[in-house]
Amino acid sequence: MKIDFEQIRELLAVFSQTDVTEITIESGEEKITLKKAPPPSAVPPGEASEYSISHVSREQTRDIVLEPQVEFAPEPEVKSKPVDNGLVPIASPMVGTFYASPSPTAPAFVKVGDQVTIGQTVCIIEAMKLMNDLPSEVSGRVVKICVDNGTTVEYGQALFLVDPKG
Repeated sequence: MKIDFEQIRELLAVFSQTDVTEITIESGEEKITLKKAPPPSAVPPGEASEYSISHVSREQTRDIVLEPQVEFAPEPEVKSKPVDNGLVPIASPMVGTFYASPSPTAPAFVKVGDQVTIGQTVCIIEAMKLMNDLPSEVSGRVVKICVDNGTTVEYGQALFLVDPKG
């Protein structure tokens, strides 16, 4: 049986969507080994990840390197920094939907005038159907809630302004 490149492409499509890192398929005297490079988090910055396919037959050996369709870069960390008036924003660490409370009928995690402490949950950001609690990175008094409940927020967008002296 001869394995053609269309079969290899189909195999790659399935292989790339699994957690399997290496697979070998033998058919008669032909042998195909698929190996995945380490996940993007394990690849040092600046190095490209790649898939490698080795097709070995009796007559020849060929290596094919395919670049992944999507490259992942580490997300920069969002830090709260004081703005001009001394207020510190609590920023969204991701794009998603802002929820002020754990459920539609529950009270908000925080309101204007409330004291917050570092690590206290101040809201939920829903991203890709996952609910992510957002802890405060600053202690102080909530001076302003910058977004409405249920609205889409951007990465780095200020959600709350906190007076660390209050």
